[in-house]
Amino acid sequence: MHGFTATSTAEAPFAPPAGLAPLSPAYDPWDPIRSLRAYGRHTLTSVEFTTTHLCNMRCEHCAVGDSLAMTEPAHLPIDLILRRLDEVEHLETISLTGGEPTFREETVKQVLLPLLRYARSRGIRTQLNSNVTLDYARYELIAPELDVMHISFNYTEASDFHRVGFARSGREVGLAAASRMYERMMDNARRLADGGLFVSAESMINFRTHDKMGDIHKLIAEMGCRRHEVHPMYPSSFAANLPMLSKEQMRAAVDGLLDVRDPDIWMLFGTLPFYACGGDPLERRLLQRLRTEPNVTVRNDPDGRNRVNVNLFTGDVYVTDFASVPPFGNVKTEKLDDVFDRWQAHPMQQRLNCHCDAAGCCGPNLLVTDMYYRDVDFSSRRAVL
Repeated sequence: MHGFTATSTAEAPFAPPAGLAPLSPAYDPWDPIRSLRAYGRHTLTSVEFTTTHLCNMRCEHCAVGDSLAMTEPAHLPIDLILRRLDEVEHLETISLTGGEPTFREETVKQVLLPLLRYARSRGIRTQLNSNVTLDYARYELIAPELDVMHISFNYTEASDFHRVGFARSGREVGLAAASRMYERMMDNARRLADGGLFVSAESMINFRTHDKMGDIHKLIAEMGCRRHEVHPMYPSSFAANLPMLSKEQMRAAVDGLLDVRDPDIWMLFGTLPFYACGGDPLERRLLQRLRTEPNVTVRNDPDGRNRVNVNLFTGDVYVTDFASVPPFGNVKTEKLDDVFDRWQAHPMQQRLNCHCDAAGCCGPNLLVTDMYYRDVDFSSRRAVL
């Protein structure tokens, strides 16, 4: 099966150690449904770090676009961060995000590598969110320590990349320069995948992509990505004023993609606004298809359920990347488990704290609730399977 066969170290220098369980549709340690089932309640098993506010792009759909900057202060001491990670009782995954985490070589060497090596020493799985448009040597340096290289890919050609990737740059970026970055991105992704690294490409279902998902998927397959991750775009940060799709358009985009996808590539859908307890038979039919198609999973949103985000400059701890929720604590003074437990008791979290084990569902996140389900009490609904 594509992407899940073992290879030798010589053939795949970026492959994880043999003792680690392969990431697959059957094993996705970022999904909060696993920890909920294991511990009987939402438990902190995943920590995401904002490692930079710098980026060489300004994508129109960027979920953290409003926080991007031209300069940034020094990071917190890495020893403090590692000490806080030591205190997390059930830690399973670490994610590194930005901005573009590899933008500065200093960040790669002084922040990314220490965190990745710490995680590998504990058997903790890691993901780096990157646009992979910079020089290959930067990614080659961290690839042997990394589990998942997560890239954004919402394009069918270089002109799409140019239009979307620099929409908020505030300066003119020529098509020729953008085209070179586009080709470098695709080449870097191929080389990393060929080296045995698990490359996962995420696409947003939005007004530009909803009728092109099949073409986007084809290019992702050609790059050798093991997984195609798909999320609807919701109104957040840069995307707040972009045209939004209806649920019917989202449903048609998912159905259409399933019709043409490469069945050997893991398709991971997330933050879909469809639930097995809903009343629309067409939405329930789509969910049934997602449950039964091979190599297809629907991941519950980790934010605030098994994951917190830590800003490596201020130490602030956030319970969600996207909704307008202020920091819930700070690593300078608190343990991450304590911050997480306080969030679990908060009325805002309790309002969304529903769970249907039969459907494998942890309910909607804050963004989806505010957009579609403000007056719905999910705890009173039951799945129709």
